This record gives sequence, structure tokens and C-alpha cells, in this order.
Amino acid sequence: MDFKIDGADGAARACTIRTAHSTIRTPVFMPVGTVGAVKALDATDVAQLLGAQIILANTYHMYLRPGSRVVAGFGGLHGFTKFPRSFLTDSGGFQAFSLRANTKNDEGGIKFKSHIDGSMHYFTPRSVLDTQYELNSDIMMILDDLVELPREPGALSADDRSRLKKRIDLSVARTIKWAREAIDYHETMKSRGLHAHQNIFGIIQGGTDPQARKFCAEALCEMSFDGLAIGGLSVGEKNELMYETVEAMMPYVDAARPRYLMGVGTPEDLVENVARGVDMFDCVMPTRNARNGTLFTSFGKISIKNAGFISDHDPIDPHCDCYTCKRFSRGYLNHLFRARELSFYRLASIHNLHYYLRLAADMREAIVCGRFAEFRREFYAARSGARD
Repeated sequence: MDFKIDGADGAARACTIRTAHSTIRTPVFMPVGTVGAVKALDATDVAQLLGAQIILANTYHMYLRPGSRVVAGFGGLHGFTKFPRSFLTDSGGFQAFSLRANTKNDEGGIKFKSHIDGSMHYFTPRSVLDTQYELNSDIMMILDDLVELPREPGALSADDRSRLKKRIDLSVARTIKWAREAIDYHETMKSRGLHAHQNIFGIIQGGTDPQARKFCAEALCEMSFDGLAIGGLSVGEKNELMYETVEAMMPYVDAARPRYLMGVGTPEDLVENVARGVDMFDCVMPTRNARNGTLFTSFGKISIKNAGFISDHDPIDPHCDCYTCKRFSRGYLNHLFRARELSFYRLASIHNLHYYLRLAADMREAIVCGRFAEFRREFYAARSGARD
């Protein structure tokens, strides 16, 4: 991986990442293709209509179905999906966390029951890399130990705070241990001439505890990861606490490597965390909201299913030049949604993802031009016109 910082404006950065399959300009939003497909879209939509340079696929889901060996038989994710640009694969740790009724973490890894057929499996720092080697992703995430965070930490009892602190400390210790195992294994593979084109990112844990985050960040920065991710946020805590945590830990996250905030988030989350020095993002929100009829615009969100749009001839956003807005009206999209027409999911998803990708590109331009603070003010000023 080649990485360089093209410009900065305050803490906000514009960078370039080059992998074996594409050149990625940051800030970047990565559409989520959990099972090897961005829901309702195909590779042509994502590559040509949206121009995405990188998407995310999930190791947990691809491991269970169709199986990473099946994908390897097609030449990895690129041959299987026909998306020609970069893939980042999550380790599956978050899915194990979200399905925690069926999982159990120990010092060696994560035991879990398949949500598909109930079969038992065990993820270890090495096994998730073996799966990602077969998927042939450009960026591989390590296995980490995730902790659920309370929305109102101040409302916890003293005993609950103590238990949470112990759980966060255990999470950090395990994450560092697993990180060492993963990077050692990957370096061994590369010394044998294997998987050198695949890059590996460490994941920093620590909840919203500044000292735990600092400790984990410093430990991972000593290892030879190609990039560093911030995990374990947007898992229950308030947004303001997320922003405070990112800002407090950023001085300890190596500036000479890409910084990736996992699973985040709203357009406001992207703007606020770019302001704090984050380069990369992913989230299911644009496509999930699209399928439910919530569309993002330069002036806020709209709910296209509302009756006020039945006879509306305007595009979703008059300032948007996406495939959907250039061709179809709010009235037509309202009709498609109400009629439960499947084409609605594609058209709405194209629009929402275009909005996120355009937002990232506009932030990059503002950073390079030294006007990110002005961009940020304009972004919030424009959002007072949202229609419900």
C-alpha cells in the first residue's frame, strides 16, 4: 500500500491510498457490500454510476455463505463479484458482537453459532486472516474484542461502572494480544512471498475511556500495520461522546498511516470526524435508510413515502447530479415506494450512496483549498430546510 497526505486543514486531512486494485482519495466513504454485494446494486452500478473506488465485504458472512474457498475458486472477491476496484474486509468481530447471544469470547478467539444453520465455529486471529487471504481483499481487518457501551454512562451505578471498566480493560488486553498474533502471522506469510499485496489494519479498542484508548493506540502503533482503525464506537453511546473519544485519542494514532473509523455513520458523523482527523468510513445507513424511504439531501433528510410528494415534479435534491435525480421525480419515487416496486430500492440506494460519496469528495476539495471550516459551517446552515 502506498499512502501519502496531500493536504491538511486543521486536523482534517486529504490523503491518497493506492492498493493493487485502485487509487483511493480521502476522506472516503466505503459502501457496504456485506455479502459481496451492495444491497439492490450490482458492480456496474457501484463502479460506473457511483464511481466508488473501494467497498466493504464481511468476513463473517462470506465465511458462512458461500464460504471463502468458493470465493477463492472465482479468483477472490474481485472475480466473484466483478467489482474491479478495492475491497476492505471486516474480520467478523462486530458480527460476533451483534449476535452475542450465540457467541462466547475467550483468550484464543471467538466461538459462535451460525445464524444460518446453528453450526458451531471458532474465529482466531489467524483463522480470520486465512479467510481473508482466500477472499483476496485489498485491506484486511484483524480480529478484535468489542464492548457494548451504555448510552448514559453517568447513570450507571458504581458497581456497573466498575464492571464496565474491567470489561474494557479485558477488551484492550485481548485486542492487543490478538493484534500481535495477527501481524506476526501476516509478516510470516509475506516472508514466504505470500499475500504481500494484501494490507492489514489494526483496530484500536477502549470504549470511551481515554486512557484505555491511549494505551491500545500506542501498543498498536508500535506494530507494522498498514493502517489503523478505531473500533468499538457507535455501539450505543451518544454521538457527542463518540466525537470526544475520537478527538482525545487522535494524538496517539499514527498520522503516517490511514485512519479508519468503523461503522460510522450519519452525514454529521462524517463531517465531525473528518474535522478530527479521520480518513475512512463505512456504514449501512445510506442503503438501509434508502430501502425504508429516507433519502439524504443537501438540505437534510426527507421521507419520500409522505403524501406531500405524490405530485411533486422535482428531483429528490435539485442540487444532486446522481443517476436518479437526473431522471426521476419525487412523485415517481413516492409511487414506486408505495407500490413496493423493487426498482425503488436501486434508485433510492444510488441516490443515498451518491450523496455520501459526494459529501466525502466535497470535504476533500475543501481541505485541499484550505476552507474546511467554512465548508463545515455551510453544511450545517443548509440543513435547516429539511422536509418531512
